[in-house]
Amino acid sequence: MSFDQLIDRRSTFSFKWERYKGKDILPLWVADSEFKCAQPIIDALHARTEHGVYGYHLPVEYEPANQAVVRWLADKHDWQIEPQWIVWTPGVVPAFNVACKANCEPGDKVLVQVPNYPPMLAAPGLNKLIREDVQTIEQDGRWKLDFEQLEQKAADPKTKLFIMCNPMNPTGSVMTAEELTRVEQICLKHDVVLCSDEIHCDLILDQSKTHIPAGKLPDIGERTITLMAASKTFNVAGLGTSFAIIPDASLRRKFTQAAAGIMPWVTFMGLVATEVAFTQCDEWHQEQLDYLRGNLDYLEKEINDLDGFTFIRPEATFLAWIDASGLGVDDVHAYMESKGVGPSPGRDFGWKNFTRINFACPREMLEDAVARLKR
Repeated sequence: MSFDQLIDRRSTFSFKWERYKGKDILPLWVADSEFKCAQPIIDALHARTEHGVYGYHLPVEYEPANQAVVRWLADKHDWQIEPQWIVWTPGVVPAFNVACKANCEPGDKVLVQVPNYPPMLAAPGLNKLIREDVQTIEQDGRWKLDFEQLEQKAADPKTKLFIMCNPMNPTGSVMTAEELTRVEQICLKHDVVLCSDEIHCDLILDQSKTHIPAGKLPDIGERTITLMAASKTFNVAGLGTSFAIIPDASLRRKFTQAAAGIMPWVTFMGLVATEVAFTQCDEWHQEQLDYLRGNLDYLEKEINDLDGFTFIRPEATFLAWIDASGLGVDDVHAYMESKGVGPSPGRDFGWKNFTRINFACPREMLEDAVARLKR
């Protein structure tokens, strides 16, 4: 696989590319990559397409995909799970909305860390719940949760759920064992259910960091809903397939009941892609990580050399969360677009003076973006 390959997506109705259709603006916003899928995934999907019959497939009965998840979590995260803990979902966004519905009543409070990606910020309100923000703070050149604020807001008896993002999107921090222990202690103390969106957990760029799934935490593990997918890592988001790991049978039942009649089965093509990604694509995965690390090295140097920008290197994800407050402009996103670069606007994440650049693209495309910002 050559990650330098430029693939023209302009005629595919790509969500990412349609936004700037007909404009000289480089789309570096929504979190899918510009990389072609690993060949084993393409081959498997082609074989299923050639079969010619695309009927119903019940995910719980699709044993190869369930076993692939078990294998991947054991191999990559040292997490031994049981297949019955898996609940297949058509995306982590519907999954954390189901978690809201399953664990809260209208008027209850849900904790959400800020900044965060827009669907997570919207979830409480969509479910007639009150969102309570837990801020992210910079400490020693790294982004972390404000634990004093988390403790204070979790203590409210109306608080029933904490939706956490780890690795954090957009800041890119990987929560440490000590940080996760604090989350665990606070949630247990105040009887708050923990729902952890870990969709970027297989994109750890800082090799000194280790991702710890919420479901592995020793004391609260069974009272967690851990959300994962192959979608970001293997660029198969359009196949609409993810999964929740819910060890506790009662919590799992509440989750599935809340989803009943609303959330569809995942597509069988998504199951095939997940199965193959988690069993045949380890080498491709490592090569992609190496390429992303190179992109990050390049972007970090270039962005920090530009006047008006400050960039704390992310530990994970392929997303650069950049402080543009030094530009002194009223609208950071309008400034970026005026330069011919289309990132995600920081205001959508809750911090208007920031911008988020997706660097999961061929180096040539990233170099083009930097050249545009310099002109």
